[in-house]
Amino acid sequence: MPAVPESFRRSQLAIAALFFFLGFQYSTWVSRVPALKARLDLSAAELGMLLLAPGIGAAVAFPLVARLMKRLGSRRLAGLSALVLLVVLAGLAVAPSYPAALLVLFVDGLAIACLNVAMNAQGAALEARFRRNTMAKLHAMFSAGIFTAALLASGITAISGALPVHFAVAGTILLVLLGLSWTATLTEDAGSPAPTRTRERRRWRRPAQVAVLLSLAMVFAEIVEGAMNDWSALYLQDVAHAAAGLTPLGIAVVSATMVLARIFADGWRARWGDNRVVVAGALLAAGGLAGALLLGGVVPALTGFAFVGLGMAAVTPCIYVAAARLGPGSLALVASMGTAGLLIGPPLIGFVVNASSLSWGMGVVVLAALLVAACVGRARWPVPEDGRATPPDRSAPTHA
Repeated sequence: MPAVPESFRRSQLAIAALFFFLGFQYSTWVSRVPALKARLDLSAAELGMLLLAPGIGAAVAFPLVARLMKRLGSRRLAGLSALVLLVVLAGLAVAPSYPAALLVLFVDGLAIACLNVAMNAQGAALEARFRRNTMAKLHAMFSAGIFTAALLASGITAISGALPVHFAVAGTILLVLLGLSWTATLTEDAGSPAPTRTRERRRWRRPAQVAVLLSLAMVFAEIVEGAMNDWSALYLQDVAHAAAGLTPLGIAVVSATMVLARIFADGWRARWGDNRVVVAGALLAAGGLAGALLLGGVVPALTGFAFVGLGMAAVTPCIYVAAARLGPGSLALVASMGTAGLLIGPPLIGFVVNASSLSWGMGVVVLAALLVAACVGRARWPVPEDGRATPPDRSAPTHA
């Protein structure tokens, strides 16, 4: 095997820091939702709206993200949105009222959408420049960020329940990550904009349909991931009747399986192709979770959750790469819709649970996984000529 270029490793680590940053920031405030509810004295309905606020921000962010990507480029947009997320964390720690917290989390959704697009554009550009699959490993760092922030929240809460203390420690870690990411991220070559715009106009009609299907697939995929993060523990407690000490294992099994699978998923992509990996993974997740719901019990539940983590591990990385091949506008659309799905999905599942039961709510997750496979199966997957990565061209990013 050819040696891995040192420049690839440097940029890979820098971009991985962005993925870890986003997962860590998101998990930091989500892990303290009970504390926020108590401090602001929120009802269940108010809490539901609070959790919807970042999803709404992400959903309406698409026009802004697309414009900022064109004007700033992915590197500067990543840095700017990461700084906003740091301010958001500080603002949430001291938000004096429910309306203020709503506004802060709405801005959080906007910034998450911007960083999500920027960091995935960086990852796709890295694959294209070096002809090496790495997107799944980068997404593994997002999952690792979520897991690490949850552990930190647990440790700090045992010492001090004060939100400002927790968020100050988390903010310091995020500042370090931002500094690491800035050292070797990729920066776009300005190139010649006129030919690029002409080329995009000529190809716009055909990618539009593919972008819509990829966007829908991303929404459903993120609904699956978000629902498992938010509802797996409650399912183990209320439906599977697991002991109290076992309920946290739901999210742990999903996260650990997903991180492990993402480490190897780039090899699967090279061997079988992104489209097949996505369809097979989504069907595996749906089948595993459906089997768990039908069988009932703790062991089937944990086994089904493991199948979800394994099956969904490569889905979002592959969709991001495909969207990036269609152009920055398609990537912005897909990423913004995916962020909205991740943030809006769990509250929507909650509405289903309130109207019926938790089993039916988890059944919606099974349906969402099946819809991922259906959307991707109908899409004309944008595959490069060499089947691995888009060849570098004049518009490809160069090293900072």
